[in-house]
Amino acid sequence: MRVVVAGSSGLIGTSLVAGLRQAEHEVVRLVRRLPTAPDERGWDPATGELDADALDGADAVVNLSGPGIGDKRWNPERKRHLLQARVRSTEVIAKAVAAAGVPVLANASAVGFYGDTGSHPVTESSPPGSDFLAGLCRRWEAATAPASEAGARVVLLRTGLVISMSGGLLAPLKPLFSMMLGGRLGSGKQYMPWISLDDEIAAIRFALENPDISGPVNLTGPAPVTNAEFTRALGEALGRPAPWIVPGFALRIVLGEFAETALTGQRAMPTVLEANGFGFQHPTLGAALAAATGK
Repeated sequence: MRVVVAGSSGLIGTSLVAGLRQAEHEVVRLVRRLPTAPDERGWDPATGELDADALDGADAVVNLSGPGIGDKRWNPERKRHLLQARVRSTEVIAKAVAAAGVPVLANASAVGFYGDTGSHPVTESSPPGSDFLAGLCRRWEAATAPASEAGARVVLLRTGLVISMSGGLLAPLKPLFSMMLGGRLGSGKQYMPWISLDDEIAAIRFALENPDISGPVNLTGPAPVTNAEFTRALGEALGRPAPWIVPGFALRIVLGEFAETALTGQRAMPTVLEANGFGFQHPTLGAALAAATGK
């Protein structure tokens, strides 16, 4: 396949490009600067500009573009930026997919779509939540409409917490645990729908290559755990105890409204992947952490 990837410089995008090429797919990367390599094409989501030949001959487009949800403290300006950037970039991609007749669009989303679901398991058919992140995900996914209306098979990649030492969830946690400052967040009862980076990439490829998959797909491991369980497992994997408790009020002071996302969670299950025969390389958190830490 010829696959066009937007957002190819991040943790998931970098690994996806490598994985697609290893599987002998041709990859074209969309970049927001002047293209300098034969596999690059330029685009500017803010203005809607896209190189005329960017999607020529494409069999699929993967859109992972957008600023990090938890990279900065949430305030009204940051929330507007998160919403506008993700929705706008998806609109540009979806319209380009429709105009070029590309048959498949795999677009990033997140399990935050479901809001706080407590200990209740949620699947791709579960309703959306009502908080800011859930609203963002709803509008983000809705922006793919031009592609689906044009007949493209649209896959909504509702990603969980990616396990990798190179970035994602573990990058900010490892230094804390190394200094023995790790600990559960709040009550620790909130669920953390994790997935290993290897399985994240394999699942995206699986969705691209499987014509029976469309609509929302939970990219999460088959055994979600609570924050307390995650904290204990990570401490064991790093050989560092994690005895502390970070109270909710302290998180709110540091993170603002984003703290609510850290103190809540989703027991999201990968129902669509499993129903279509996807096999996880790392079906347990222990296996995912062992792969990430090399232990």
